[in-house]
Amino acid sequence: MKKTLVILALAMISFANAQKGTVLVSGNMGFVSQKESTQSNDSKNKYVSFYPKVGYQFKDNWTLGIESGFSSAKNEYTSQESISKNFTAGAFVRYSKSLSPMFLLYADLGAGYQNRKVTDTYPLQPSSTFTLDGVYMNLTPGLFLNIKNNFGLNFGIGGLLYSDTKSNQTNGSNQYFYFNFGQSFTAGISKNF
Repeated sequence: MKKTLVILALAMISFANAQKGTVLVSGNMGFVSQKESTQSNDSKNKYVSFYPKVGYQFKDNWTLGIESGFSSAKNEYTSQESISKNFTAGAFVRYSKSLSPMFLLYADLGAGYQNRKVTDTYPLQPSSTFTLDGVYMNLTPGLFLNIKNNFGLNFGIGGLLYSDTKSNQTNGSNQYFYFNFGQSFTAGISKNF
């Protein structure tokens, strides 16, 4: 029994030490398509997103890197169309803790710049466009499943998000704090080089 515990402890330590001095490449992609039809209204919604990250694992359990995000949403209604394009760029720090050679828990703290451009089109009217610029901060916990040679899957179950944006057309601002821990699910891939 003692030999088994020692071997398990050494395996966990060697897995954690293998992370130091490596480069982490990670990303999530998403796609949603929805159609609704009622007696008075028809709607189609499409959403596409891509969130890549690259970081350097400078110390056991710690990673520092850059992150970005690109997403596009298109909502078509019977008498209106709205297209939204979003861009984020920032930095993140990750703390990870090995549970076994196969499982790793982590938490990412990220912050950076965000931009959103929305174009609304109505029949017989000129389209209107507005842009929002601002900052964001997020805290997202996750689980990494090591499939083979530090290549694996990331699983997230929500987190915390703070956003502060201002419109360049109306001088209005929009702030929100979003807590969705346990209410959403994300999946992505990661590779340590």
